[in-house]
Amino acid sequence: MFPNPSLPEVIIPEVIQSIPLQSYLLLATLLFVIGIIGVLTRKNAIVIFMSIELMLNAANLLLVAFSTYRSDPSGQVFVFFIMAVAAAEVAVGLAIIVMIYRNTRNTDTSFLNKLKW
Repeated sequence: MFPNPSLPEVIIPEVIQSIPLQSYLLLATLLFVIGIIGVLTRKNAIVIFMSIELMLNAANLLLVAFSTYRSDPSGQVFVFFIMAVAAAEVAVGLAIIVMIYRNTRNTDTSFLNKLKW
């Protein structure tokens, strides 16, 4: 890409330059895969919930890494909104899990299949 003369040149910190972008990609992929495995293999609702949060954080890590390497703050703004949505998700999700636990004394998702409308 050609530099835009109307934008001030942003200098990437030396610490971030020393870590290649591929390392961030590998770490985020590893976190996302661990989250997928947790969602697909676990039966505890709280562990599934934590695995979903791990996948969201992997996406946030990539957004921040690309935003920093491109010297464009828009990725970091997206991360802020994703974190706000994730906080609302945590509040609603944990409330649902607590209510299920109060009624059934169990957070096992295979047990939830037995619930009737």
